[in-house]
Amino acid sequence: MVKRILKKFLGRKLLLFYHLILAKLAVFYYQKPSEKLLVIGVTGTNGKTATVNFVSQFLDSLGQKNGLASTVNFKVDDRQWLNKKKMTMLGRFQTQKLLADMVKSGCRYAVIETSSQGVEQFRHIGINYDLLIFTNLTPEHIEAHGSFENYRMYKEKLFEHLVQSHIKTISGQKIKKIIVSNADDIETERLRKIPVDKFVTYSIDQSADFQATELQLDNGVTFSVHNQKIKTSLIGRFNVYNVLSALVAVVTLGFDLKVLSQTKLRGVPGRQEWIDQGQDFKVLIDYAPEPVGLEQLYKTLERIEKNRLIHVLGSCGGGRDKARQPIMGQMAGQRADIVIVTNEDPYDDDPLAIIDNVASGAIKAGKTLGKNLFKVNDRSGAIGRAIALATKNDLILITGKGAEQFICGPNGQMMPHDDRLVVQKVLKNLIKSRK
Repeated sequence: MVKRILKKFLGRKLLLFYHLILAKLAVFYYQKPSEKLLVIGVTGTNGKTATVNFVSQFLDSLGQKNGLASTVNFKVDDRQWLNKKKMTMLGRFQTQKLLADMVKSGCRYAVIETSSQGVEQFRHIGINYDLLIFTNLTPEHIEAHGSFENYRMYKEKLFEHLVQSHIKTISGQKIKKIIVSNADDIETERLRKIPVDKFVTYSIDQSADFQATELQLDNGVTFSVHNQKIKTSLIGRFNVYNVLSALVAVVTLGFDLKVLSQTKLRGVPGRQEWIDQGQDFKVLIDYAPEPVGLEQLYKTLERIEKNRLIHVLGSCGGGRDKARQPIMGQMAGQRADIVIVTNEDPYDDDPLAIIDNVASGAIKAGKTLGKNLFKVNDRSGAIGRAIALATKNDLILITGKGAEQFICGPNGQMMPHDDRLVVQKVLKNLIKSRK
């Protein structure tokens, strides 16, 4: 409520000044906790949450105490919980408190997912980053930032913040400023100009310091790097990037690649998460809120044996890139056999208008309303419709929310919802009814 009032009565410059003052107060109140941690930031358009979690899991495998903050979850040493705040980066006081809790728990490392909107609102101020991982840059949050150039600018401000922050000393050791960057993304050439102590690249296609080779994607993600085989149960080429970036970051901090190659990585809640209650069809939940991520997911699903693909999707409101709504619908119309368009996070926009806009793209792709295209406003009802339509060996794909715990509606309303729990409940009832 306070935020809404401030947005209404303060101009943009005054509002940003307010954010900056809050950030500085939070750092002072919690006595600069990031100075006592080696802080790893992860930024980019796609793969941030998975990369944060994989960095943490690699550190766990080494017995290195750490904490994390991501869109999906939080962690302080061995305590983990889901992110119910509906924000990638917490508010300034909450972020500093989380870092302080990590220090109190004896953590040496903090892994922080860092968004462009978080940077714009000074949520990164007072966090002395030591290593930044860059995943990639594709058009996203354009309406929020005004243009792709502004979006890029806020990403780059984070790297400027890295080099402007002083070198810290932990346990008598000076900590270098490091960038780990995706050489397959053209933005890496711009980042090379930033004067850090060490600039390390990773890739699949281009020449890099760490290049993934011998990729196998049919039965979990497997690849080799520097003659070490990395084998996981994860799916998709995009997870090669996620795992590789995390691996390279931890190796760059001085840990042994051979030891790290033995780590058994776990999936991330709501990210390519399969729900299995014994049904004779597949259900996959993923986030994939924008076209590039969705296209990567579709390519991954081409490798999975199935009968029909039934896709449940929606799109955000609240000024969040409305132009992508029909694009997402058209992609679903082209790639899925049945498309069910539903509510996602309308914020203050009309949810039915968003649904119509997404559905218009599916219609353009050749789908017919009432035959292989359905509009269901209630998200739980849409999931139920998909499961009711599924037959043996079909694959139901549910995107846009992942493990998020709320649907954001008008006037700041946050309605409890978890796609995974809804699927589990409907499947249990379905299986029970068949007995």
